[in-house]
Amino acid sequence: MRVLIVGAGIGGLSAALSLHAAGIDCVVVDAAAELRPLGVGINLQPHAVRELTELGLGERIEAIGVSTSFQVYTDRFGCAILSLPRGRGAGYMWPQYSVHRGLLQMTLLEAVCERLGDKAVRAGLALRDFTETPDGVVASLRDTLTGEPVELTADVLVGADGIHSTVRSRLHPDDGPLLWNGVRIWRGITEIRPFLDGRTLAVIGSNSSRKLVAFPISPGRPLVNWVAEVKVAPGGPLFAADWSREGCLEEVLPHFADWFLPWLDVPGLLAGAERILEYPMVDREPLPWWGRGRVTLLGDAAHPMYPVGSNGGSQAVLDARMLARCLALYGPVEGPAAYEEDRRTATTPLVLANREMPIDKTVALVTERAPLGFHDISEVLTPAEMAEMAAGQRRITDMDARFLNERPSWSVS
Repeated sequence: MRVLIVGAGIGGLSAALSLHAAGIDCVVVDAAAELRPLGVGINLQPHAVRELTELGLGERIEAIGVSTSFQVYTDRFGCAILSLPRGRGAGYMWPQYSVHRGLLQMTLLEAVCERLGDKAVRAGLALRDFTETPDGVVASLRDTLTGEPVELTADVLVGADGIHSTVRSRLHPDDGPLLWNGVRIWRGITEIRPFLDGRTLAVIGSNSSRKLVAFPISPGRPLVNWVAEVKVAPGGPLFAADWSREGCLEEVLPHFADWFLPWLDVPGLLAGAERILEYPMVDREPLPWWGRGRVTLLGDAAHPMYPVGSNGGSQAVLDARMLARCLALYGPVEGPAAYEEDRRTATTPLVLANREMPIDKTVALVTERAPLGFHDISEVLTPAEMAEMAAGQRRITDMDARFLNERPSWSVS
């Protein structure tokens, strides 16, 4: 069996490693002429860390990531509303890591080249179309440097090519536009002294108006990844979104100019970034089906979701592992359908739960009741409201710790 993976992001490279571990041959193609460590910080949840650890990458991930201790939700003054332990502190056998997305991608790429060989990843090849045959899939690609056509054949084709997936557009030509909720996002990385215990993920405010997320991403340097979210429009359909679009400090700073917390200088955090990226918070309607025959989707190509649960990249890793398991167990004809049945059932509720933004609703309620801050959250929220907030966080982020710890491995030999 030979699998062609379109897209060398976190999902595509995790799929290559998973397929190789299951004894399945594969090749990864990507439209970028050169794969470089781009992007900013992301979180790897314990369920994804387990899968990467079982692929033999545990020590490598630990070397580049920060093991998250707590996730704390506060109002815009830094008054703590809810603090939740993360990773092993929450009962998981695996940690949660905050890590630079580009470094994670390069770590996965290095492992792919070591295990599958340097020719396993082919950069500068853009998918144009594909044709299914009785025996497999024929992919038509274009060399992005020379413009020359390239044809590759495979038993299975996997679209791991992101939210603007070419594979998805061929499978679902009437898919419709991106859906924007009216929130504009600015992201950056700043070298700044550690806040709180140096391993906390802080969520400050609510994106019903203004919200900031900050967390350390480097075990060796005091680098803090920040995400500033501001509601700027009612939202609606959006036909294009450029994830590499440059943002500017002058656009985002006025929204947070007076956010001086006891433990974090927010204006200083924003102003200290060497580069700012800016894009809209979008997702797509969940699909009633992902693939067809020997062609399927993975990661953001299959289930793009709002980044409010820090779970998008982690779900791509789970996709990769389940894909390899199903192809190994059921073959190239029945395997893709078995994979989709498992992962589409799991990810569709996550997409919808992220849209609800249950935690932001509670933080907005705190702001309404205590607009100038508070001393004790018990004076602002009832125990039932606190419990609902914690439950909301679990819906968009967590797996049951005991279930994950006791679940049999997805590895196959």
